[in-house]
Amino acid sequence: MVKPGKWTLVVVMQLRSETRRFSELRRGIGDISQKTLTITLRELERDGFVSRTIFPTIPPRVDYELTALGQELLQLADGWRQFAARNRVAVEAARHRFDLAAGEPAIRLVSSS
Repeated sequence: MVKPGKWTLVVVMQLRSETRRFSELRRGIGDISQKTLTITLRELERDGFVSRTIFPTIPPRVDYELTALGQELLQLADGWRQFAARNRVAVEAARHRFDLAAGEPAIRLVSSS
């Protein structure tokens, strides 16, 4: 089963709507090393969330896309994102109450939206 690594859902989200090449994924994600992206893609492929297609060109072209199982994982990720957006204010309020009770200075998160 896929390990919930830092980059797993980021890669899945990048493959949301189209097949992507390795270099496109890396550019789209930004702050990920080649090694980390390679490991993440291998784990996702091993678990059946991503398919990898190699084209016999020079240099070889490799495309990655979500499988049906990957699409289902994407739906779960979207649900998590929607939950977080819907409950952001409640979580901030809970943190504020907790910090006050613990005698810590309250930290207020500023939303970019």
